[in-house]
Amino acid sequence: MANKDKIQTLIEKTAEAELGGGQDRIDVQHQKGKWTARERIHNLLDQDSFEEIDKFVLHQSTDFGMDKKRFPGDGVVTGFGRINGRPVYVFAQDFTIFGGSLSLTVSDKICKVMDLARRNGAPLIGLNDSGGARIQEGVSSLAGYGNIFMRNVLNSGVIPQISAIMGPAAGGAVYSPALTDFIFMVEKTSYMFITGPQVIKAVTHEEVTPEKLGGALTHNATSGVAHFSGKDNQTVLTMIRELLSFLPQNYREKPPCVEPTDDPGRTDMELREVVPESPQQPYDIRRIIDSVVDDHYFFEVQARHALNIIVGFARLNGHPVGVVANQPSFLAGCLDINASIKGARFVRFCDCFNIPLITFCDVPGFLPGTTQEYGGIIKHGAKLIYAYCEAVVPKITVITRKAYGGAYIVMSSKHLWGDINYAYPTAEIAVMGPEGAVNIVFKKEISAAEDPEKKAAEMIEEYRNTFASPYRAAERGYIDEIILPEQTRPKLINALEFLKNKQERMPAKKHDNLPL
Repeated sequence: MANKDKIQTLIEKTAEAELGGGQDRIDVQHQKGKWTARERIHNLLDQDSFEEIDKFVLHQSTDFGMDKKRFPGDGVVTGFGRINGRPVYVFAQDFTIFGGSLSLTVSDKICKVMDLARRNGAPLIGLNDSGGARIQEGVSSLAGYGNIFMRNVLNSGVIPQISAIMGPAAGGAVYSPALTDFIFMVEKTSYMFITGPQVIKAVTHEEVTPEKLGGALTHNATSGVAHFSGKDNQTVLTMIRELLSFLPQNYREKPPCVEPTDDPGRTDMELREVVPESPQQPYDIRRIIDSVVDDHYFFEVQARHALNIIVGFARLNGHPVGVVANQPSFLAGCLDINASIKGARFVRFCDCFNIPLITFCDVPGFLPGTTQEYGGIIKHGAKLIYAYCEAVVPKITVITRKAYGGAYIVMSSKHLWGDINYAYPTAEIAVMGPEGAVNIVFKKEISAAEDPEKKAAEMIEEYRNTFASPYRAAERGYIDEIILPEQTRPKLINALEFLKNKQERMPAKKHDNLPL
């Protein structure tokens, strides 16, 4: 064969591979409001930066006539490229080929790119759109899932792993995303579940739609399995690019800084009015977060789940930070099971990848009730304690109002080796709220008084001023400084500057035993 013919053969084979399962199946994908695997990759990565690998790989199955049904590349597109100029590795399941089902060959392709990402210290992004295991391959397909799971665990804490669910993900297909750091979902076109509606109906007689069972809203708001959702393919891909702008390439690096465009010394006198006079009145902690961070921009994570705690990324003087904050406007900011898990997972991620933690504390305690106790709030609350205790990144805390009991300890207190702990003059740091404390400690005096209500009110106010003020904690060194609210931004930025070379390690061990 002449060289010209060989070149033509390559051109033709490349075109065939890039057509996936064929134009008819591509058209069906578009009719469902979904992009193809290659369209997703090209819209995710910097222009013309994608380098595909294993384009001509074929599956090796021969059962059920599969030897007569082979498509170049099989059911996944893999390779590497750049996002904002930084290297990433990516795979995108191709629904036009056998519904994106996982064969051993598909698994081998994914595992190859996962290994490359780990060895080269770059983030891994998986764009999922698959009908699940390829039934025709039987146990080989299941082996493929196991091979992927193993690499998810090997890569955990080494490189950021991001999953986007852009179509179906059922059965074993959901566990690889669940093992990654962040999950994105496309509204109305993606869903995740272990067993589908038909199986559920047959076994439990429940009737539920795929959307209600495992759609984007379900997993972002109710289950907490997913972290982000977007209205369409492009929105989700843009959000992934934004998330990566806060993250380092791997655990050895620090997160990428940008040239600051916001005055590091900026103050905001309106912060004096955010915390209400009445300790019973709620307020939105976002008003403080948005005021303090660079350009008032906060990239919130899991914004629809466990609304009593807020987590997300921001920048202070150009440096990425992770923000954790109690939200007094929902459940009074109490810590419950969902909030504890959400906070713990985020804190551990930030510690994995050298992202300093800023904690805003306004917490009256753990949410009481049989539902919480029966659900294991003791165990789940311990996860948040554990996460803060083992975190060795810079930890800065600002107590804005309530810091009661064990919940005060949990929220990156000095006792969990918080580096710098600030408090507003409005802070109340005590074993419990003044009302509860007075009714326990001074019960006899109140009941013996001529006017019990008046006596109780006087003692509550005395307790609040004497025992619940930030000055008692400051006297013992548990608070490093009581600051004016408007000073929050410059104080945080200065503290970060002096903590940037922090060196601390946990004791040598095989691995820890997180209270799962």
